Amino acid sequence: MSDIPPIVLTFAATDPSSGAGMQADILTIASMGCHPLSVVTAITVQDTSGVDDLLPIDSEWVADQARAVLEDMPVNAFKIGLLGSVENIAVIAEIISDYPDIPLVLDPVLTSGRGDELANEDMADALRELLLPQTTILTPNSIEARRLVHDEDNDEDNPDLAECAKRILQMGCEYVLVTGTHEHTPKVANTLYNEHGLVRSDEWPRLAGIYHGSGCTLASAIAALLANGLPMAEAVKEAQEFTWQALQYGFRPGMGQHIPDRLFWARDEEDVPDTRH
Repeated sequence: MSDIPPIVLTFAATDPSSGAGMQADILTIASMGCHPLSVVTAITVQDTSGVDDLLPIDSEWVADQARAVLEDMPVNAFKIGLLGSVENIAVIAEIISDYPDIPLVLDPVLTSGRGDELANEDMADALRELLLPQTTILTPNSIEARRLVHDEDNDEDNPDLAECAKRILQMGCEYVLVTGTHEHTPKVANTLYNEHGLVRSDEWPRLAGIYHGSGCTLASAIAALLANGLPMAEAVKEAQEFTWQALQYGFRPGMGQHIPDRLFWARDEEDVPDTRH
């Protein structure tokens, strides 16, 4: 047995509320038994209600942060979230190209849960062209999946989610997990695809309330499980189980959305306040 835990490096923006972003990644990765490394891509002003402002970090600083830890420690998985600028996308794509054997989990953060715009079309284009071809698994929600494949020259093009996944896979990633939180369905359906088609589909009871950081939690959990050596389908299933439990025991510390409890397993169930209703 190795004397160090698996290591996951996350590229993400900060979130002072610790509901999403860098802090959510660190909490999740540690909770899954891995050691988190963190490269800050942007600083946000936000609370549990939404994002009020965003300051991208200079791309040279992003590169220097990443190179420093990558030259010092062995990394078992990458997780990428909000990137802040086209320049940051380009420099991160260049860095991870030096590590083609390390699995990369990409959460395409295009908007906040409230709908705040976090990536313009230039950034979405850079994501498609520079990062997707290097991605092991992409984890868009249904809104993000549709935006990534939207044809601006054809307003009548309205593909279903299976077709969205097919088109995303054609951009170069190995797997895509489309999550159904934003769909108007009785249960939340999350579906994993690869180039051969459907890999697995899982349904989860739809919880009451709105959650801040569920996508960050799921993507980081997948990265941690891949770092632990699980095969993709099993990692996706176990990450969904962890995320659903974190949401089930989520809490509402402020005036906005609920925050997932990524440390639910560390508490006695009778000691966990029931804030789910």
